[in-house]
Amino acid sequence: TPSVSNVYVVGDIVEDNTIKGNGKYFGGKEGLSKFQWFREKENGGFLLVLSNSTQYTLIKEDVGWCLKFVYTPINLEGQEGEAAFAITEAVRKAPPKVFDLKITGEAREGSKVSVTATVTGGTVASSRVQWFKASSSEFVNDHELEALCTSKVSKTFRIPLGAVGCYIVAKFTPVGPDGEIGAPAYAILDDVVETLPPSLNFLTVTGEFSEDQMLTASYGYIGGYEGNSLYSWYLHETEDDEGSPLSEASGLLQYRIKKEDVGKFVSFKCIPIRNDGIVGEPGVFMGNDRVTPGNPTVLSLELNGEAIEGTTMVANRRYWGGEEGDTVFRWVLTSSDGTWNEIEGATSSSYSLKCDDIGFYVSVSCEPVRIDGVHGSLVTTEAIGPIIPGPPACRSLELAGSMLEGGRLTSHAEYTGGVKGNCIQQWFRSHDDGSKDELIADECLDLVLADVDCRIEVIFTPVREDGVQGSPKSVSSDTILPGEPKGVSLVIPECFEDNEISPIKAYFGGKEGTGKYTWFRTTEKLDNLEPELVASCSEVVGETLLYKPSLVDVGFYLILCWVPTRCDGKTGDPLMAITDNPVMAGCHLICSYLTLLCIKYLIPADSYSCMKFAAFPSVLDVNLKKTSSDLYSGVGIYYGGYEGSSLHKWYRESSDGTRICIDGAASSTYEVADADYSCHLLFGYTPVRSDGVIGEEKFSEPSDIIFPEQLKIETLSFKGNQVERETLAVVEQIPRNETQEHIWGNYKKEIKYQWFASNGSGVDLSFEPLATECSRSYRVRFEDIGRCLKCECIAIDVFGRSSESVSAVTSPILPGIPKIEKLEIEGRGFHTNLYAVRGIYSGGKEGKSKIQWLRSMVGSPDLISIPGETGRMYEANVDDVGYRLVAIYTPVREDGVEGRPVSASTEPIAVEPEIYKEVKQKLDDGSVKFEVLCDKDRTPKKAQVMGHLERRILEVNRKRIKVVKPGSKTSFATTEARGTYTPPFHVELYRNDQHRFKIVVDGDNEVDLMVQTRHMRDLVILVIRGLAQKFNSTSLNSLLRIEA
Repeated sequence: TPSVSNVYVVGDIVEDNTIKGNGKYFGGKEGLSKFQWFREKENGGFLLVLSNSTQYTLIKEDVGWCLKFVYTPINLEGQEGEAAFAITEAVRKAPPKVFDLKITGEAREGSKVSVTATVTGGTVASSRVQWFKASSSEFVNDHELEALCTSKVSKTFRIPLGAVGCYIVAKFTPVGPDGEIGAPAYAILDDVVETLPPSLNFLTVTGEFSEDQMLTASYGYIGGYEGNSLYSWYLHETEDDEGSPLSEASGLLQYRIKKEDVGKFVSFKCIPIRNDGIVGEPGVFMGNDRVTPGNPTVLSLELNGEAIEGTTMVANRRYWGGEEGDTVFRWVLTSSDGTWNEIEGATSSSYSLKCDDIGFYVSVSCEPVRIDGVHGSLVTTEAIGPIIPGPPACRSLELAGSMLEGGRLTSHAEYTGGVKGNCIQQWFRSHDDGSKDELIADECLDLVLADVDCRIEVIFTPVREDGVQGSPKSVSSDTILPGEPKGVSLVIPECFEDNEISPIKAYFGGKEGTGKYTWFRTTEKLDNLEPELVASCSEVVGETLLYKPSLVDVGFYLILCWVPTRCDGKTGDPLMAITDNPVMAGCHLICSYLTLLCIKYLIPADSYSCMKFAAFPSVLDVNLKKTSSDLYSGVGIYYGGYEGSSLHKWYRESSDGTRICIDGAASSTYEVADADYSCHLLFGYTPVRSDGVIGEEKFSEPSDIIFPEQLKIETLSFKGNQVERETLAVVEQIPRNETQEHIWGNYKKEIKYQWFASNGSGVDLSFEPLATECSRSYRVRFEDIGRCLKCECIAIDVFGRSSESVSAVTSPILPGIPKIEKLEIEGRGFHTNLYAVRGIYSGGKEGKSKIQWLRSMVGSPDLISIPGETGRMYEANVDDVGYRLVAIYTPVREDGVEGRPVSASTEPIAVEPEIYKEVKQKLDDGSVKFEVLCDKDRTPKKAQVMGHLERRILEVNRKRIKVVKPGSKTSFATTEARGTYTPPFHVELYRNDQHRFKIVVDGDNEVDLMVQTRHMRDLVILVIRGLAQKFNSTSLNSLLRIEA
């Protein structure tokens, strides 16, 4: 009999899947066995859904029900055996699926693409789409895709710039109504995404086109990656003109409208440029309306000045609102009872308080007016006062009159400050060298020769009737000019043969120069001294001021024609004078007459020789002249017969009046010797007549004190670099001649120096003296950078005379190489202290100098950098115990130039004494328990809140360390971390949190702990490190003086 066994169903019992029924047939050759599929019904029965098939495709109606597969065996003869069956589990709903997935749209940058699909087991609306880009149109898995967005419900997508050159891929994830997610499907766009040419998809300017408003431009760029697109703003007189660019806003997206833009159009132009340099079509936004001015407004109004008679009150206002026109001011006086009156005629921004205003309060109102006549709101200041009488003062002082020699100057002073008293007026003559001569005058001054080339100054001191004096006011005239040259008078004294005539003349017209003199000889005394008549009937005999008549002049009249001449060469009208009597004969004519008498009357000639009539020898006008720097000559006029071998002597007169005859000096010339310096020279002339008669010796006036040639300095030069911190020395160059070398070698006393510094740099430099810098050398300071230095030098000889000042100026001082000196670290030396690095910087203005803090192990040259510690201050911690702190300071100038790094270090950092005592005690005990806190989450925010932390017990001894979670009513104590001190065991601390630390036992076993205070943290770490000291490179116990 046919039978079947081991009937079962193969396949996932999920909607849309095909399952298969199987069984093991027995009983001869199998014929047309029956196969039936039944679906469970609500009443527990089964409904036949398919026959004669071992396979069945699950449909929607099967979901939630079990299926029964019935296998009825039938042999070849048709004999039917007992049926067997198998029942499946309940059919599960199939996850959503997607079919016919496609992407529609253009593959271009900025284009919109969308997906269409058919979804079973869900809806298209609830399904999600994520967009990717791929380098190839064929991809194997998600790893080859780069996401362009997150998964979204939207089925459309705008292609971004980053997708250019790639393929667009859509990942469609079907989602059922209950949220069940099906297997995703992928679709790819056929073409590679192309880029657009650079262009603008919109351009606009926002803001109000009015004065002082901010305009902001915005635009949308498409066409690849944007490069340096160009922005520019323009002003247009009309809407059609090209406009003028606003250079200050070039390259900016914002522009603040200025007052000058009022009445014009403003436009913004953007030229899109791709990063590869391709330029697109420019876009222009033109404002619709002309820029309007703001309403005329007085932003602020202040009344400046003191309420004192004579003070000029000024109304300072700040105007806004287009171009200001004729703004209206009104000044008001208010009495103490509140009544007020507008001051007539006071319509400007300033007003001078008068005597009539005393006792009133003054205020000003301002009505702003735009240039087109628009008026703004009236603004009024608070009243100031009451106005009090002013001190006596001179409001104005003027000089009137001709500024010419012979003219008259008159002073006019305007007085204010109560009733005028006896004011003081002083006149002065001011010379070019700064000296002044006081003159006696009232309100008028007649100008004289002494005033020429000087200025006349009047000082007016106002005095009130009660005697109170005000501040003096002065005014100076222009330089007084000389008058026209003029001969006032000319007189010729009695004339004798061989006696030099010195005419008496009076001159007017500035400083007299060298006049022109012409002497005429005439037989008759002329009444009419017209130049033409004199020239026609007279003979010219001389052309100098002084004239000595000779024999031929005896019995003639002499006429002098004088053309007065000013020192600048300008001449005046000629003036002429004639002698009252003819020239009279001299002594030799009398002698000749006596000789004729002797011959006529036979008288012995020797009884009446000329010598008997000759005067006693004498000499007049003895003087000496300096003919060169060291050569003098003596002269004198001899009288008394014929001169024989007159005697010449030279004398040296000391400062105490002692006169010594100089040996060997017996000629009319004398060359100065060193012995003459600081003495006077005198020339002695002893007249000797030809017959040997000796007259009285006459002396010249003493010469000026004889001095050698003054010391001279040719040039000054600087030795040294003109750089900050360098020392400049001055080198003098003296003239290379025998005289100067002799004087410098024998008579130089000292050299004085004075250094100056310029107020700035440029063409016209002004210098201020450096009061304390008076030596040959000068050390350049930081303050001198950018300034020029000047050194003035004078040489002083033993006679107290100073040479001419010679100076030299440096080029602008340059900053030195950045340098740090006297670098040191300040701090108390314990691990809880704050340490600061101090030093003296030089080398220009300091910029961002670099500082790095490091640790140095005692006895080792190695330095350990402390990460993040680059400031001037450093707060030490337990990690520094036993190390020296080292600070490396690299000076940096503001222009980025670096100097040589310099380091400073501390002594080894010690444990703070209070903590030291506790650590030593616990190390002596050898076993310690600490109560700590643990944050299992380790999130930074929770770590700050004590309520989120859990309590732990930290047990440490000489062999091991253990972190224990205490037990509770519902749990036993558990060990969370334990280990020995062998490496890689170590303890880390957090520099940004003084309460936390980390114990690292090994790579997989570490714990983050927290204590209440820094003191406790330091104590825990030092105890752990002390117990683990045999594994430590720095023996903490040696620092704590604990024997291991």
